[in-house]
Amino acid sequence: MNIKLKKTLKIATYIIVIGFALIGFGLTSAFFAIKLHLTNDPGSVDVNDRYFQDIAKKEVYVSNATSEAENAKQFAFQYFKTAVLSRFYPLNAGLILNSASIHKNWKITERMLDAVNQYMTSNADYQQRIEEGKRIISAKTDSSSKQNIFEWMNIPEWIDFKYAVIKDTTVIDSVARITGVESRLIVSVLVGEQIRLFNSKREMYKKVIGPLKILSTETKFSLGVTGIKEETARTIEKYLKDSSCVYYLGKKYANLLDFKTSDIENERFKRLTDYHNHYYSYIYAAIFMKQVRNQWEKAGFDISSRQEILATLFNVGFIASQPKANPSVGGSHININDKLYTFGRLAYEFYYSGELANVFPFHESFFNN
Repeated sequence: MNIKLKKTLKIATYIIVIGFALIGFGLTSAFFAIKLHLTNDPGSVDVNDRYFQDIAKKEVYVSNATSEAENAKQFAFQYFKTAVLSRFYPLNAGLILNSASIHKNWKITERMLDAVNQYMTSNADYQQRIEEGKRIISAKTDSSSKQNIFEWMNIPEWIDFKYAVIKDTTVIDSVARITGVESRLIVSVLVGEQIRLFNSKREMYKKVIGPLKILSTETKFSLGVTGIKEETARTIEKYLKDSSCVYYLGKKYANLLDFKTSDIENERFKRLTDYHNHYYSYIYAAIFMKQVRNQWEKAGFDISSRQEILATLFNVGFIASQPKANPSVGGSHININDKLYTFGRLAYEFYYSGELANVFPFHESFFNN
């Protein structure tokens, strides 16, 4: 082996030995560094730490609310903040709104808004709008705010009516299932008739209806708690059987109002004027509205979402149900505290007032079949 080759092998050997030595040193150093926690990342305090601290201490508005009105104000403010955010970041606003509608957890909604707000602190336009919302929310409540905006709902009779109709929840819901007509729609046509009777039968209201919190049952010109006229009742029954008419609802409904005796007139009167069970008052009302809905639909006019028109037609009867492009809201005049209302208007205002929504909730459609 020549001298040059020996020298080359010697240098290569040194390089390999030194390399392994360095690797060993590195591994040994790493081992001791880990054991002695020398490699731990000490981290740092987030620049928004103070913000997070403030948020943690903040009480969510709704948890401190002392009344339904205060709750409503704070919920409205959350929606307001989400609406303002949508001007800048509609994606995030949509996610917050979607979460709020699904989970209905107002504390989580507030935290979601807090998480977003840390990125909006330098946005003057956003902050100005939020501050304006705070001023509106914190403004002194008007002295009349405890009153319902629908004046006729501020009368004592309205409170009595609510107690009375809640007693009929089970029977109204059963009629809704049988007929496919929403419970709230059925109650809306009950409202006008009962409020009218509360005012026209003052002595009976003071002695019986008010104290007992019951619905007034008519027995003369109109019948039952919904005020069905006998002629209207006969017509409803006839149209259930007549497959050739525009009011026909199909075989499924044909026998809903069949009589059990041969004395039809007497049986009809008794079942509509039953003080203890208002089932027939509600089912006649529900079928009527479904029948006129069919009539108008076959004429090319859809009133299936026009609660105020359905209520008006219920009040004025089949004879006035003339399908047309622009039907009018109205019906009988009802005097409440020296102010005139129409039957259709009262039914409409009740329906969309939110009153009794926990008992008779809104559905996506008035008719489910």
